[in-house]
Amino acid sequence: MGVVLGLGLGVGLLLVWSAFALPRRTPRVRRHRTRVVELLARAGLGHVSSSAFLTLCGVVGCSAALVMQVVTRTPPVALLFGAMGGYLPVVVVASRARRRQRDFAEVWPEAVDNLASAVRAGLSLPDALGQLSVRGPEPLRPPFAAFALDYQVTGRFGECLDRLKERLADPVGDRVVEGLRVAREVGGGELGRLLRNLSGYLRDEARTRSELEARQAWTVNGARLAVAAPWLVLLMMSFQPSVIRRYASPAGTVVLLFSAGTCIVAYRLMMRIGRLPRERRILS
Repeated sequence: MGVVLGLGLGVGLLLVWSAFALPRRTPRVRRHRTRVVELLARAGLGHVSSSAFLTLCGVVGCSAALVMQVVTRTPPVALLFGAMGGYLPVVVVASRARRRQRDFAEVWPEAVDNLASAVRAGLSLPDALGQLSVRGPEPLRPPFAAFALDYQVTGRFGECLDRLKERLADPVGDRVVEGLRVAREVGGGELGRLLRNLSGYLRDEARTRSELEARQAWTVNGARLAVAAPWLVLLMMSFQPSVIRRYASPAGTVVLLFSAGTCIVAYRLMMRIGRLPRERRILS
C-alpha cells in the first residue's frame, strides 16, 4: 500500500513540475490557423475568418479537381490540378498582402510628415491621428478613420492604438504606433523631432528596398515562369485524351508526383536565395 501511495505522490509531483517547467507547444492546427489569420490581416482582409478562407480554398480545389476529372478522366492529373486550385486563393491573398505592404511603405513618410505638421500646429496626438483619415495618404485612410471612430467612442488612447496596429498589420505601422505611444506616455516633448527623424529613415529605407526589388524582379519572374511552364503544357495536353490518359498508370503517377515535388523544392529554393529580408512585426 505504501508503494502505491508513494508512486501516486511521485507521479502527481512530476505532473505539477511538468506543468510549470516544460515548454508548451502550440497545436499544429492552431499555429496553422494563426498563420492564416496573420496573412488575411496583412492583406487587409481581417474581417474574413480563417474558417471561411480555408473553406474557400477547399471549394476551389474540389471544383478544379472535378473539372479536370471530367475533361481528362485521369484521377492523378485531376488531383494534382485540384491541389493547385486549392492553393490558388493563398497565392492571391499573399500577393495582395505584399502589394499592400509595398503601398504602405511608399506612403508612410508622407503620413508621418502630416503627423508632424499637425502636432506642430497645436493639435493633440489623437486629433492628429484622426486627421490622417481625411488628409493622409489614400491607402492609410480607412485604418485611421476607424481609429478616429474608436477614440471618439471610447476615449482610450492605448486600446485604440492596439486596434489600429491590428488593422494596419504592418511592421512600419508597428514602429510608428509604438513611437507615438511612448511619446504620449513620457510627455511628448520630443515628438516633433522623433517624427522628423522617423520620416527621413522611412524614406531612405523605402528607396533602398525599391531599388533592390527592381533588380531582383527578373529572378523572381524567371523562377515563376520556370515553375509554371510544365504545368501549362500539361494543361494543354489535357485536351488530348489519348495522351493524358497515360498518366493514369502507376508510372505516370510517379512521374507527376516527382515533377511536382521537384518544382516545389526548386521554386522554394530559388525564392529563398533571391528574396530580400522581410521585416518582422516584433512589436505586435
